[in-house]
Amino acid sequence: MGGSTVRLSTLAHGGGCGCKLDPGVLRGLLADQPMAGPFERLLVGNETSDDAAVWALDDGTCVIATTDFFTPMVDDGFDFGRIAATNAISDIYAMGGKPIMALAILGMPVGKISSEIVAQILKGGASLCAEAGIPVAGGHSIDTPEPIYGLAVIGTCRREEVRRNADARAGDALILTKPLGVGVYSAAIRREALPEGGYDEFIATTTRLNRIGTELARDPNVHALTDVTGFGFLGHGLELARGSDVSVVIEADAVPLLAHAEALARDGFVTGASRRNWAAYGEAVTLPADFSEWRRHLLTDPQTSGGLLVSCAAERAETILSTIRDAGFAQAAIVGRIETGPPVIAVV
Repeated sequence: MGGSTVRLSTLAHGGGCGCKLDPGVLRGLLADQPMAGPFERLLVGNETSDDAAVWALDDGTCVIATTDFFTPMVDDGFDFGRIAATNAISDIYAMGGKPIMALAILGMPVGKISSEIVAQILKGGASLCAEAGIPVAGGHSIDTPEPIYGLAVIGTCRREEVRRNADARAGDALILTKPLGVGVYSAAIRREALPEGGYDEFIATTTRLNRIGTELARDPNVHALTDVTGFGFLGHGLELARGSDVSVVIEADAVPLLAHAEALARDGFVTGASRRNWAAYGEAVTLPADFSEWRRHLLTDPQTSGGLLVSCAAERAETILSTIRDAGFAQAAIVGRIETGPPVIAVV
């Protein structure tokens, strides 16, 4: 849908979650910012790099609020809208909530792309919101040098069902619900080098709603949730380690990958964001001495609309994994464990 003579991906300096500020720069910018303050009902603010803010109401219901937007990583406007909407709504699911409505955020380079393409982007986003069962109830638009689209999303959950990235426990197992490789696929799309069948696989994973997070949050054996996006698998795992003050061990061979991810990474289809992510981790992430560079790039690969990282009781991990797979996440896998120790990641 939404074909045009203008390639949307070429109008952006970096597409999808690959255009996020790298984690090191962001931490520096936020270091001197005041915390959200002593608001008793603010259960989750900006103190733990979590996925969304959570506010408690009188009756035990919580309001979850988030926003996410980025530049195109694909050339089809309708698909861009769908991916951006899926990615934004994911933050609600990652907190254990259920989305109830969204507002559109739109920035378009007037004169560079047609109104028809913009309409397709908005239609794509609205179609995905309809799939999630929520309306696009309003929004805001401006003229920008690059195309930008995303959503502000509001959700709800019960107070006891809030799941943060800061509550992982030593002894937990780690489950990843979606395969890695979205960033290297994006790099191949930009260079028109994605193998046959790769685009359909790319769209399938980036538009699969993480609604399983709502169900997982009702299980007391699920202790922590976060979604894996622009900072890469290792970056978001490191946020979980720091928030929970635990050590994370990742079994590299267990991490699921998109079908062409290894071949593309070996051929050099990596993003600048992948390199920036790795540089930002510093000594907090250790790899085996013989770890291949292409494998490292996949672990640092920026994921647009990636999966959930689930920290759960080890004795229930297989059952929880089966639940996730039955919900449509066929490649979900147990990828590591939580140990007592400093907030670092060891890849083995």
